[in-house]
Amino acid sequence: MTDSTAVPGQERATAEEQDAVADRAAVADACRRLGAERLLVGTAGNVSVRSGDRVAITATGAVLATLTPDQVTVVDLAGNIIAGTLRPTSELDLHLGVYRRYGSGAVVHTHAPLATAASCVLDELPCVHYQMLALGGSVRVAPYATFGTPELAASVLDALDGRAAALMANHGAVTHAPTLGIAVEHALLLEWACGVYRDALALGTPRVLDEAQQHAVIEAALARDYGTTHPVPPAPQEGGRGPHEESR
Repeated sequence: MTDSTAVPGQERATAEEQDAVADRAAVADACRRLGAERLLVGTAGNVSVRSGDRVAITATGAVLATLTPDQVTVVDLAGNIIAGTLRPTSELDLHLGVYRRYGSGAVVHTHAPLATAASCVLDELPCVHYQMLALGGSVRVAPYATFGTPELAASVLDALDGRAAALMANHGAVTHAPTLGIAVEHALLLEWACGVYRDALALGTPRVLDEAQQHAVIEAALARDYGTTHPVPPAPQEGGRGPHEESR
């Protein structure tokens, strides 16, 4: 007679394996979306998502706009490979550093054209539009360091303090968030903000929102639950008639 009783350890392992499969698929989906939005080109950039003490992250050398789940590697928070056959991105230390320092759920690093251009000339992207408050306000530019080095990871981590995004001098951009979907939206928002600043600068001197103006926006957003949909309440019916009943 076969014993069909599940062993607790086996159940846990199966659940973790299923999570890893879902995370690898989510990372691949995010990369393809970012590629379609032209924020990722070729093999430049990397994306990861965290589930507990595991991180699903893009493999080095993979073409991101056509990424498949088997090109996503799963590592632990020490960088040891748990699943996958490909070596993870050279920016693994940066991603793991963000998770350890900020407790984020996902990290997106791109070489998006407008963000990268801004990183080549600015020390900080000023807060010229209130939507940038979703990123924490002005966006710092981390000092240049060679890709994949501890020096680069350290400078970017400092630039992210209190922020959801940072530019990397003469390199690109990085965003992080509680979820992968939000991290992707942050990357798109940052690219849009860099374009707004570039266009405004071509017309004159951009006005920057001061601290009081930024605070007022935050208060208004909280009071109005800004950024979420709200159903319109049904109109009251006279005399208790239904909405399709005619008066007699």
